[in-house]
Amino acid sequence: MNNYPIGVKRLKHEIVEMNADRIGSEAKDKLDDDVDALFKLPLSEFTGARNDLAARLKKDGRADDANFVKALTKPPISAWAVNLLHWNHRDAFDRLLEAGQRLRKAQTSGGGIADLRESLDARSEALFHLSDLATVLLRDAGHNPTPDTLHRITTNLEALSTYATLSDGPIPGRLTEDIDPPGFGSLASLMVGTGTTKPPELKKATRSQESGTAETKTSQKTSSAIDVQKGRQAEETRRARISATKTTLQEARRSLTEAQRKSERLEAAQKKASAEAKEADAEEKRAEKQLRKAEEHFKKVSAASQQAVQRAQRITAEAEESAQAVEDAKREIEKASKELESLQESEAR
Repeated sequence: MNNYPIGVKRLKHEIVEMNADRIGSEAKDKLDDDVDALFKLPLSEFTGARNDLAARLKKDGRADDANFVKALTKPPISAWAVNLLHWNHRDAFDRLLEAGQRLRKAQTSGGGIADLRESLDARSEALFHLSDLATVLLRDAGHNPTPDTLHRITTNLEALSTYATLSDGPIPGRLTEDIDPPGFGSLASLMVGTGTTKPPELKKATRSQESGTAETKTSQKTSSAIDVQKGRQAEETRRARISATKTTLQEARRSLTEAQRKSERLEAAQKKASAEAKEADAEEKRAEKQLRKAEEHFKKVSAASQQAVQRAQRITAEAEESAQAVEDAKREIEKASKELESLQESEAR
C-alpha cells in the first residue's frame, strides 16, 4: 500500500483527471476535424469516406463516435454546395451571417423601418453574391446549376442567416439536408426579443392600461415588421427567380455560342472536305487518263514486242538455214576436192 500524504494523492488524482480530460478533448477535436473533412469532399466521395471513418473509429474502440459518423447522411447537391461555400468562401459566408445577426438585432431591438430595410438589403446582397459563387462552384465540380438547385441553395443560405444566433440552429458547413427559414410565427417570436411567443406579464394589475398600450404598440411594431419581412422575402424570391433566370439565359447563350462555333467548325470542315473531294475527283480523272495512255502505250509496246519476237524467230530460222547451207557447201567442197584429187592421181599414173 502506498503511504503518500493525502495532498499528494489528491494532486496525482487531479493530474490523472486533467490528462484524461486533455486526451478526451484532443480526441473530440480530431473527430471534429475528421467530420469537417467529410463535408469538404466532392459529393461522390462522401459515402465511402464516411464509412471508412466509421470503421476506423470502431476499430479503435470508439463505438459511440463510429455510430455518430455512420448516421451522417449524404447531403443533397444544394446542401453540399452550401457546405462548400462555408469552407471555401468563408469571408463571403461570414458576411451573410453577420447580416443575419444585424437583421435579428433590428427586429428584436424595435428599431425603425429604415434600419430593418437596411439590414434586409445587406443580407440580400450577401445572398446574391453567394448564389453567384455557388454557380461557379457547381460548374467547376461538373454539376449543372439548374434554377431549382440555385433556389434551394439560396433558401438554405437564408435559413442559416436567420438561425445564426440560435444555439440549436443548423451547423454551417455540416448540412445533411435542405433547411427552410423559420415561418412568420417563429419570426414574430424572434422579434419580441425574449425568444418566446408570449410577452412577459406585468406584475401590477393597476397598470393594465399601460400594459395594453405597450402590447398594442408591440403588436403593431411586430405586425409592421412582419409586413416588411413579407415584402422583403417576396422581393428576395423575385430576385432569386431573376438570378435563376439569368443563369438559365447565360446557359442558353453559352449553349448557343458553342452550337454556333460547332456549326462554323463543321461548315469549314465541310468546305474543306468538298474541296478535297473535288481534288480527289480531278486526280482520279488524271489517273484514269494516264491509265488509258499507259494502256495504249502498253498495247503499242506489246505489239512491237510481239513483232520483234516474230522477227527474231524468223531471223533465227534463216540463220539456221544459212548455217545449214554453209555446212552443206563445206561438205560439197570437201567431196569435190577429194574427187578432184583422186582424178589427178589417176591421171598421173
